Amino acid sequence: AAPGPRSYTTLRDEAVKLFNSLQQLESERDPVPLMQGVLQTCLDLPPLVDEIYCQLVKQTTEPAAPGGQGDLHYWQLLTCMSCTFLPSPPVLRFLRFHLDRTESRFPASEMAKYACFIREALGKTKGRECVPSLEEILMLMRRQEMICTVHCPGAPACSVAISSHTTAEEVRGCLHVARELVSRLGLSQSPNLFALYEQSRRREQPVASATLLADVLTRFE
Repeated sequence: AAPGPRSYTTLRDEAVKLFNSLQQLESERDPVPLMQGVLQTCLDLPPLVDEIYCQLVKQTTEPAAPGGQGDLHYWQLLTCMSCTFLPSPPVLRFLRFHLDRTESRFPASEMAKYACFIREALGKTKGRECVPSLEEILMLMRRQEMICTVHCPGAPACSVAISSHTTAEEVRGCLHVARELVSRLGLSQSPNLFALYEQSRRREQPVASATLLADVLTRFE
């Protein structure tokens, strides 16, 4: 299940807890829930975003085993952070320097591939309403897109590949089934538009054009 409401203490205490979580992450066999917990804390307590970025840069600088499982877990969490939060400008400059340095020192390595992915993500990230779902975290760990199923009236469901930055408007624009329906129903000149809806047992509501589809999937989780 997606993380629910939490109670927090002081920022200092929560920063210490996050540091302990990062230490645990290095040897965690299933790091996904722990990663989601760190992301949720950062979403709830924005002042800790810079702190986690700095800690992750530190952990991925001069690691004991470059490219080992523990090192890659840190890079994977850094990837999830980059698709969820933007750090402050000073930390962002520091982070970009770290990414450049990693690609220069370890070309063609997994770390360099994560560094390249993170740099591209930082250019698109604008902030999230929800932390990444467990499925999204798994896809980010592999640097892959998610597959989103869209059900269209009177037509088969469509499978659409989306990233952490894909909006409802972008998905709506690429749905070939929707375009076919418009043509078939003679609505090419109509001012009406197709809309994406999210539907669950509790509610059905249109998805705003600027909404990130990844946030919608997290709510379903």
